[in-house]
Amino acid sequence: MLILSYLFILALIPLLTEKEDQEVQWHAKHGLVLSAAWIIISIASMVLQVIPVIGTVLGCVLSLAMLIGVPVITIICIIKAVNGERFRLPVISDFADQWK
Repeated sequence: MLILSYLFILALIPLLTEKEDQEVQWHAKHGLVLSAAWIIISIASMVLQVIPVIGTVLGCVLSLAMLIGVPVITIICIIKAVNGERFRLPVISDFADQWK
């Protein structure tokens, strides 16, 4: 269940089925917020690419950062979760912690 917590929409499975396990709930909530952040950044990247020159460059840089960042952060989160640790991301973790 901890691994599913960081696999985008599949995070709903542990969130909805493991209501008693606080550790799984924590990781599932963070996984969903992280997924939402990736989607928002992807949309921003596409919107930026419509703007001539500067927007295109910024959009491409953001897309490249997403291409590298998404798998790396997802793998780090999964490894930490399986080892019983929590990987806190500055804005993401603060937002997910507010979710009850």
